[in-house]
Amino acid sequence: MKYSTIPAAQAVVMHCKHSGIRHIVISPGSRNAPLVLGFSNDPFFSCYSIVDERSAAFFALGMAQQLQEPVAAVCTSGSALLNYYPAVAEAFYSNIPLVLISADRPAYKIDRGDGQTIRQDRVFDRHIAYSAHLKQDVTHATATISSLAPQLLGQDGKFENIQDDIQEYNHGELQQALQKALQHMSPVHINVPFEEPLYGLSDDLKVASPNYTMEKPTHPAIDLEKFSAVWKRSQRKMILVGVNQPGEIRQEILDKLAEDPAVLIFTETTSNLHHSKTFPSIDSIIAPIEKSKDPIGEFQALRPEVLLTFGGLVVSKKIKAFLRDYKPDFHWHIDPIKAFDTFFSLTDHVKSRPDIFLEQLISDEGNIQSSYRDFWLKRKRHVLTKRAQYLEQIPFSDFKAFAQLIKSIPESYMVQLANSSTVRYAQLFDMSKTNPVFCNRGTSGIDGSTSTAVGAAVHYKSPTLLISGDLSFLYDVNGLWNKYLRNDLRIMVMNNGGGGIFRILPGKEESPEFEQYFETPQNQSIAALCAAYGLEYCEAKDEESLATQLSTFYDPSESPKLLDIRTPRKLNDKILLGYFEFLSSDKS
Repeated sequence: MKYSTIPAAQAVVMHCKHSGIRHIVISPGSRNAPLVLGFSNDPFFSCYSIVDERSAAFFALGMAQQLQEPVAAVCTSGSALLNYYPAVAEAFYSNIPLVLISADRPAYKIDRGDGQTIRQDRVFDRHIAYSAHLKQDVTHATATISSLAPQLLGQDGKFENIQDDIQEYNHGELQQALQKALQHMSPVHINVPFEEPLYGLSDDLKVASPNYTMEKPTHPAIDLEKFSAVWKRSQRKMILVGVNQPGEIRQEILDKLAEDPAVLIFTETTSNLHHSKTFPSIDSIIAPIEKSKDPIGEFQALRPEVLLTFGGLVVSKKIKAFLRDYKPDFHWHIDPIKAFDTFFSLTDHVKSRPDIFLEQLISDEGNIQSSYRDFWLKRKRHVLTKRAQYLEQIPFSDFKAFAQLIKSIPESYMVQLANSSTVRYAQLFDMSKTNPVFCNRGTSGIDGSTSTAVGAAVHYKSPTLLISGDLSFLYDVNGLWNKYLRNDLRIMVMNNGGGGIFRILPGKEESPEFEQYFETPQNQSIAALCAAYGLEYCEAKDEESLATQLSTFYDPSESPKLLDIRTPRKLNDKILLGYFEFLSSDKS
C-alpha cells in the first residue's frame, strides 16, 4: 500500500482509520494532494469526488445523517474551506458528526500575498466541537523551510528532535478532534499545513500507529423520583418532539404514553413518530384558537403543567409563540448532549437517551384522571373533517398538490424535505409510518437540501424522494453535479415561480420591491437543468396532470426522475391562509 511521504498526512489518514471513519468526500485541489493520495490508496476508505465544496459538505452530512457515524470531507486551501461553513453550522445544530479536513499553506506564507492563502486556523470556532490546527513537519521540504523559515529548524539544526515533538503534538490533536466528533456527535475541523512537494508516495510509514481507545461519553445519574413525582400528579402533560431519528423511541413506549389521558403528544413530520392519538399537525390545532372568541381561555386550557421535549429543532412557529406566552410550570428537555431553552422556561436538562428516560418515567405509573387529551383529540377529529372538506372546494395550488403527492409516496421511500414552505406544508398532512422523513432543521437553510438528499440516498437501502421548492432546488442545483445519483432517486419541485413563503409571512405587501427583493420571481427552465444533469423530466400543471404523472413517477427507470409541479404564485398564500380560517369555523 502507498502512503504520502508527508508525516502529517499519514497521521491524519491513520487516525481516521483508527476511529472507524470509512467515508471520505473529496473536493479537488493541489494543496490537499497528500491527503487525497493517502485516503484513496487505502482500500479501507470509500472515497467520493464532489467538486463544489459547499455541495460536498452537505453530501457528507447526508451520509452521516443516515449512518449515524462520522463522515469526513477533504478540501484544498483558501476559500474552498469557507464553502463548508453552511454545512458545518447545520451539523452543529443537528448533532451530526462531520469531520472537516482542510489542507493549508505553511504559516510563514500566510498574509504574504501567496495564492489561495487565508487565515484557516479556527475558522469555524463558533460552530464546532473542536478545532485542530496541526503543526507543519520539518523533515519534509527541509530546504524550503531552511530558506524561508529557518527558525522552525532550531538553532542547532537537529530538527529530528523537533519533528518528534511535532508528531506527538499532531497525534494528540487528532485524537482530541476525532473523540469530540464521536462523543458530542458534532462537527470538528482538522487543519493541516503542507509545503511542496505534495505528490510524493512511499511504501513506508513515518509515524506510529494510534493505539488509544475511543472513550464513550458518561452522564450523571438522574434523580428519577424528582421527575416521577411531578409527572404522576400533573393533569396536563405535553410531549413535544422535534427532529427525531426513525426508531429512536420504541413503539411500545409511545403506545403507553398515548394511552395516558393526561398526556398530549405533539409531533411533526420530522419527528418520525406515529400513533392515532398523537397530534402531528400542530398549527392546525393552534391556529383556530388564535381566531376563537376566547383565545386566552382556550390557550389556558392547552397550557401544560409539564412540558417534556426531545429531538431536534421544531418547525412550528405557533407552538413556540404559544409556549413562550403560556409557559409550563416545568420544562424538561431530554437529550444526552445539549438542551436549547427554546421556550424560555427550561427547568431541567436530563442528560439521557429519551427512550431510556421515558421507559423509566412511565414504568410503574398508573394514569391520573384527566380530560386533557380527549378534549383536544375531539379538536383533532374536527380538523381532519374540515381539511377534507376544504380540499374538495379549493382549486389546484401548493396545498392541494401536497395533499396529492403525500398520499402517493410508496412504502419504504425515504423522504427528504427542503426548508421554507416545503417543510411547513408537509406538517399539514399525514405521512405514512413507512416513510422516514429528514430535513436540515439545524439552521433551516435552503442551501444544501439537494446535496444532503443525494448523500443520504447513497446509504439508504430503498429509494429516496426529495420534495423541494423551486428556489431551494435552484440554489443547490450543484447537488446534482456528481456521479452518485441513484436511478431510483425521485425529486418533486413545488414550482410556484419564486419565494412563495414570503407571501404567507407577516409584513408582505404588494409592490415591485416586495416581488424583486423578497419573493424573487424566477422563470428558469428546470427541464433544461434536468437535461444537463441527466434526469428524466416530467411536468404537472393541474390536478389531473399531477395524478397522471404520479401514476408512473415511481416506476423503475434508467435515470433519476424529477417532477416539476407548477402552481399559481399569487394564489397559494390565499389558499393556505384560507385553510386556517376555514378550520376556525364551527369548532365543535
